[in-house]
Amino acid sequence: MAEVLLAVGTRKGLFIGRRRGGGRWEFDERPYFNAQAVYSVAIDTRAPRPRLLAGGSSTHWGPSVFHSDDLGHTWTEPARPAVRFPKDTGASLERVWQLHPSAAEPDVVYAGTEPAALYRSEDRGESFALVRPLWEHPTRSRWVPGLGGEGLHTVLTDARDPRSVTVAVSAAGVFRTADGGASWAPSNSGVSAVFLPDPYPEFGQCVHKIARDARTPDRLYLQNHWGVYRSDDAGARWTDIGADLPSTFGFAVAAHPHRGDTAYVFPVDADIDRVPAGHRCRVFRTADAGRSWEALAKGLPEADHYGPVLRDALCTDDGDPAGVYFGNRNGEVFASADDGDSWQQLAAHLPDVLCVRAAVTG
Repeated sequence: MAEVLLAVGTRKGLFIGRRRGGGRWEFDERPYFNAQAVYSVAIDTRAPRPRLLAGGSSTHWGPSVFHSDDLGHTWTEPARPAVRFPKDTGASLERVWQLHPSAAEPDVVYAGTEPAALYRSEDRGESFALVRPLWEHPTRSRWVPGLGGEGLHTVLTDARDPRSVTVAVSAAGVFRTADGGASWAPSNSGVSAVFLPDPYPEFGQCVHKIARDARTPDRLYLQNHWGVYRSDDAGARWTDIGADLPSTFGFAVAAHPHRGDTAYVFPVDADIDRVPAGHRCRVFRTADAGRSWEALAKGLPEADHYGPVLRDALCTDDGDPAGVYFGNRNGEVFASADDGDSWQQLAAHLPDVLCVRAAVTG
């Protein structure tokens, strides 16, 4: 019977839940990395033995990347910091926003950090090297931090081509490489920056998250600081698909793992009113690449709700039907076992949920 593992990174530790077959969810007795903020989690199922990666941040020891090869029961921290800025950069690591196992190279893992930088590992996340061409990009001096800091929070790799990588930075926008990171170009055509004098600049957008379509790899979905967009050419151009949503502000977007044209968002009222749109706890799903959206609320709280979902706190697993999961700033975690059609609450009163990841692990 398949086991699904759910990793919930919070402001005060990592909580891990497990479900075997169609049974009940069971959470480990205590959080891992107690009192550390866990900003990023990855569940790497590419090898016969899955590896979990966690980007924790201690107020005393600073940020680090940990890994586990026994489904989270025990964790290892490298003797030397896995991610660190070279001395000549004059920068120091504040947090690891993203951990992404490559879709194209078996042992490669990417990390996105604050200050905004991309790191590459070739040993499944035990050590990382700075991708200097992006760090030294000629536009960098004009990047402006978002409200949450200057973070590289999204990494997308392409299973068809290991040289193709797409990243997103708050608040610098989308950048792409087609040559394995040797050169990078802004890729924000059609994405707005409503807070700038020029609302459609080459770069400077506050992109919140990007997800790749399951069936059409060149189709991407983007949740912006105001605006939900789709690209059909791997990010070269973007089209607004948010007209049918109650709000186009939000942080998270996730794609269905198997069904094409299917993605999920969690709308938020506004940048100055960061609560669920209309004070209602609802996930919205499109099944036609954004031409229309359906509210999914069966089993979710019906009373006024005030828990927004952050950029990495909405995800899907790789099951069929797909599991869909989200956690919010109220410390609640919800799960769907049927593509989002119905939901159950798995946890309440956790610390502020920062990220959620799930996968079928056995």
